[in-house]
Amino acid sequence: MTTVRLATPADSAALVRLRAEMFAAIGQDVGAEDAPWRAAARAWFEGAVDGAALVAVAEEPGAGVVASAMAVLLPRAPSPEDPSASSAHVSQVSTLPGHRRRGHARACLRLLLDELERRGVVRADLHATAEGDALYRGLGFTEPAHPALRRRV
Repeated sequence: MTTVRLATPADSAALVRLRAEMFAAIGQDVGAEDAPWRAAARAWFEGAVDGAALVAVAEEPGAGVVASAMAVLLPRAPSPEDPSASSAHVSQVSTLPGHRRRGHARACLRLLLDELERRGVVRADLHATAEGDALYRGLGFTEPAHPALRRRV
C-alpha cells in the first residue's frame, strides 16, 4: 500500500535523488553522485521542508520514497486577486522510473494542493512539461493571462 505524506528533513536524500531524476528526464546533466549541487540540495531540503517549502512524497513498501511534488511558498504584496499575500511555486513533480503511471504524482499534487489551501495560499504556479500538462490541467491549472518572462541576472 502506497503512503502519501508530507516530507520531513529525514527525506532529504530521497528528495535529492528525485530532483536529479527530474533534471535528467529533461536532458540536464546532473553529474555524479558526489556533484556539489547534490550536497547543497540536501542541506536545502533539510532546512526548508515544512518551512520555506512543502513537499509531498509517495512511499512504497520496500522501495521507500518514489515520487514527490514540491511547493515553495512565496510571500507577495496583497492584491485584489490575492489578498492573502501568499502564493506558491510548484515544482519537482517527479517519479522514479519503474514507479511511474501508478498515480503517485497525482496523489502527491493533491495532498500538496490540499495543504496549500489549508494554509490559506490562494495561488499556485508551475512550469509544465508536455508530459505533465494533462496532469496539471486535470487538477485545475490553467494558462495565466500574463505569461511569465525570465532573465538571468
